[in-house]
Amino acid sequence: MAGGKGGSGKTTTTLGLARALSRRGAPVVAADADWDLPNLARLASATGADRESAADAPTVLDAVRGEREISPDRRAPTVLSPPDAPADADARRALGALSAAVPDDSPTLVDCPAGASPDAAAPLRAADRSLLVTPLRRAALRDAAKTAALARRLDCAPIGVVAVRAESVPAGVSDLLGCQVLGRVPRAEPEPLSDSSVRAAYDDLARRLADAHGAERWRVA
Repeated sequence: MAGGKGGSGKTTTTLGLARALSRRGAPVVAADADWDLPNLARLASATGADRESAADAPTVLDAVRGEREISPDRRAPTVLSPPDAPADADARRALGALSAAVPDDSPTLVDCPAGASPDAAAPLRAADRSLLVTPLRRAALRDAAKTAALARRLDCAPIGVVAVRAESVPAGVSDLLGCQVLGRVPRAEPEPLSDSSVRAAYDDLARRLADAHGAERWRVA
């Protein structure tokens, strides 16, 4: 999950899509690769039905070192936090080893750092596909295009774009970013993931991704 700027909706989309895939029966893993500004586990804790503490989330290093068994099930996504001491860990190596630590039939979503920085390059090198997430503001779209270019250079070409906080999507967005619009998530405040229209948007996105890219790999209904 890649985007041009902080606040572009990547983390919310990572979690919203992960939960939507869970509702389809997939044992989903969602990993936070933004080790400088992590908030995936915090968002999951704040919006989850059981309100589990973010401090209880296993880390990416726990997974790749086998220190905590990762056995995702369909009840809710398994969320992986950054290492406790991220400066002492090799992000590229850890994220690259993540696929071997996760069951083959489990879709793994990685919440990338914003932009086209070296920090964003590590998860893009590890992933096999990228999904762009962006609001439809001019500056955000311009930055998303830079992120898309980086993803293509790293052999992680975008399979589509999700327009967030959007009531409609102009035809030119697909041309600008060089990939199809796979989803549109409406604006909803103050807690988007609790809104029925937002949930429906992520359910539709999960269906499209499962049909197009996960039918032969993921355990989905």
